[in-house]
Amino acid sequence: MRIARYTTGDDPAFGVVEGEPGREFVVQVQGDPLYTPIVPTGERYPVGEVRLLSPVIPRSKIIGIGKNYADHAREMGGEVPDQPLMFLVPNTAVVGPGDPVVMPAGAQEISYETELAVVIGRIAKDVPRERVKEVVFGYTCANDVTARDWQRGDGQWARAKGFDTSKPLGPWINTDLDVSDLRVVSRVDGEVRQDGTTADMIFDVETLVSHASSAFTLLPGDVILTGTPAGVGLVDPGQRVEVEVEGIGTLTNTFVRR
Repeated sequence: MRIARYTTGDDPAFGVVEGEPGREFVVQVQGDPLYTPIVPTGERYPVGEVRLLSPVIPRSKIIGIGKNYADHAREMGGEVPDQPLMFLVPNTAVVGPGDPVVMPAGAQEISYETELAVVIGRIAKDVPRERVKEVVFGYTCANDVTARDWQRGDGQWARAKGFDTSKPLGPWINTDLDVSDLRVVSRVDGEVRQDGTTADMIFDVETLVSHASSAFTLLPGDVILTGTPAGVGLVDPGQRVEVEVEGIGTLTNTFVRR
């Protein structure tokens, strides 16, 4: 099932996305599917006639995972970690499909990172690997936008990876997906820059969720980013970045300076 959050000009609503690519429509449902059963309202819209929003705004936190692909760890000049490298991102960093990524003043080196994102569906603490699927609501696409010069200069990643608009999510959440071997691609102005597979993650989704829950209580709507393959690079104002995860869809955002 694909769950979207959208607006037709009024308050945000949730819906189930149905149909084939290019002919999709959204069936509105009551409430927020994270907390309430799926009950259609009878309203239905072509996807092209609504504005898609970030499918989730984390109530609590985003947990990022660094250097979770060996080829990316090497291109960043670091060693492969022996346990998941976690960092926190505020929920104010989240934007949705089509929203601009505003490159912050004072940062000159802004980079894209295509990632599979895990959306948590229930309160979870100290979850064993074999029970991780019980606490996962679904999966979406993420762009882990990073200010590389801030990352180097600060010595930690809060500002570099947590500035406003730095975490696009979307276009929707797929609640039923085998994520063990999915193609993960980024394109800049239509040119492929990253082309990897989740099968190459150092730590799989089960390991990441279990490890994160050993440190933090996970709440419904929390998001875990799973890392990015090699091929990250810098973008200029006006460039369009597409993040595509097989089985989910494509998330597109344009980078701007103001």
